Amino acid sequence: MNKTKRLTTTAMLIALYVVLSILTPIKLQNFKFTFEALPILIGALLGGPVDGLLVGGVGSFLYQLLFSGYGLTVTTPLWILPHAASGLLVGLYAKKTRYNYSMTSVVIIAILSALLVTALNTLALYVDSKVFGYYTRQLVFAAIPLKILTGVILAGLFSLILPQLLRTIRKM
Repeated sequence: MNKTKRLTTTAMLIALYVVLSILTPIKLQNFKFTFEALPILIGALLGGPVDGLLVGGVGSFLYQLLFSGYGLTVTTPLWILPHAASGLLVGLYAKKTRYNYSMTSVVIIAILSALLVTALNTLALYVDSKVFGYYTRQLVFAAIPLKILTGVILAGLFSLILPQLLRTIRKM
């Protein structure tokens, strides 16, 4: 992929990430059901670690700054980290496999990515709650099983469409 196409694709995936973050169908306390991971997975599986990191990192930053309702705070980097790290991890996997992957391998990397995001989001929530003084064990830890379950379900759904979607995008 030439540099212009790559830059355009990454920018479009960042924009899609922000839109999908805003269009959250279910949001309860510290639980959010969203499809925002899909553009990160696409960017990382197509373009590798740098593209995955950019889609996750810049997308999260823009969402946090413009649409989260919290703006820029001392803990903003902690809220950007989960999706940036996810993009990096998936991108490193894609590069290691030379961008050849089966549905099974996409399922595995998507699930690992979802678990990483859940763990890092929990860490961000814990630190944020300590810094701003709203800590309760229930707030930070009660939703973890639900977050893991939805992450695994979404990873499975994404894995059903990603192999064909990636092949189609590569042909363009």
